[in-house]
Amino acid sequence: MSHKKIYEYAVDENMELFALIKAADIRIAKNGNRFIAFTFSDNSGEISAKFWDASDADTTAYKPGKIVLLKGKREVYQGNPQIKIYHMRLAKDTEPSDVSLFIQKAPVSKSDMEEEFNQAIFEITNPSWNRIVRYLLKKHKEAFLNYPAAKKNHHAFTGGLAFHTLSMLRLAHSIAKEYPQINAALLYAGVILHDLGKTIELSGPIATQYTLAGNLVGHIVLIDEEVVKAAGQLKLDLNSEDMLLLRHVLLAHHGLLEYGSPVRPHLLEAEVLHQIDQLDASIQMLKGTLSHTKPGTFSERIFGMDGRNFYKPLEAEENSEETE
Repeated sequence: MSHKKIYEYAVDENMELFALIKAADIRIAKNGNRFIAFTFSDNSGEISAKFWDASDADTTAYKPGKIVLLKGKREVYQGNPQIKIYHMRLAKDTEPSDVSLFIQKAPVSKSDMEEEFNQAIFEITNPSWNRIVRYLLKKHKEAFLNYPAAKKNHHAFTGGLAFHTLSMLRLAHSIAKEYPQINAALLYAGVILHDLGKTIELSGPIATQYTLAGNLVGHIVLIDEEVVKAAGQLKLDLNSEDMLLLRHVLLAHHGLLEYGSPVRPHLLEAEVLHQIDQLDASIQMLKGTLSHTKPGTFSERIFGMDGRNFYKPLEAEENSEETE
């Protein structure tokens, strides 16, 4: 059997490999039969596939978090990569079973990310914001450093939540230096806390699903609730301007009501937080997709980028060769 990874197979090439079931959604086809919409992953990326006419035994056996031996063909459907499944079975006890071998991880170590966050906290000079950030980071530290930033789309890998936050924090530092009118302490506090509610919204780093609270409440409201509870523990006045400013930048960070924010940005720092959040998420989605795109061709359609596809210039290949 080949030792190729998912994205090392060419389109129309037959494939045989071990992969992790990242998602397995049971659906009904037009003919009334059940099928399973899979997302498979290894450390090269993830890809979708459909398993038609699924039996009760199939839906019971093939759960997220399981490793399978997969035989099929790499295809493209409506501009998106997928696998046509010929055969699959669960991995045996003597075959690869370490889930960590089949997941993507943040490119920065947890210890290095934690160190940068600790340094940034010293730059949050407002005592109330500093105490809130310290309290909540300590409370959610393990999940924050290990969880993805999303089930799919951007930073959907182990450590992705912390890495997304770190990337935004680096952008925030540069922007705050360029625009001294920005309250840097408020911006840094907002960046560090803005997605911390995802430690409650999401189930974990492996086979990530939305929790009940994630589906019914969402991470924006969840982090606001965490701030309110932290303020109570720390005996901070929720009606003070400091606390209202912090809560506003968190509640407004999706920018629009239709994107989940209960209020639109009405502070400079809230608008900046929203913009750098969008920028980092977009760049990460593009990086991931273009890494699997041949120079001189268009990428697959990117759901999180309005279904657009992106061209990878030929000189991207030349630049890659020059750096080798």
